[in-house]
Amino acid sequence: MNKKIGSYQSAETIGKSQIDLILKVYDGAVSSLESARRAYADECLTDGREQMERARRFVTHLYTTLNMEKGGEVAENLEKLYAYVISQSYAVQATKDLASIADMISILDNLRAGWRGLRQQQAENRGNPGEENREPAEAGVTEFVTTA
Repeated sequence: MNKKIGSYQSAETIGKSQIDLILKVYDGAVSSLESARRAYADECLTDGREQMERARRFVTHLYTTLNMEKGGEVAENLEKLYAYVISQSYAVQATKDLASIADMISILDNLRAGWRGLRQQQAENRGNPGEENREPAEAGVTEFVTTA
């Protein structure tokens, strides 16, 4: 069963752009945080903890795939934001503070919006033959590698 799930997840990422994969990770993090918020609000502490851990894994993935050499100041700023969200996830597990979860969602939503804007910009550039089509190397994100 796990092999089938791994194959499905691999097939789901084949052919996606680097930005699309990044957005998928953001979507997973935000979805997990929203689930954690609902669970903590309903006093389902085990579910809340599991969802916070899941969200932390998504954000940790974003953090560990930053390319500090190519990303420069943008990567440094992302590093700080990701570190803050990861740190807050531990605090939330201890305090069950729903406002902190909302803040984390807001941060990730804003970052996700930026990546969506970059994706839109690239799509527009593809329509203009004179424009260069570049991957977001300047954003400091390395290629994602999936493991099955």
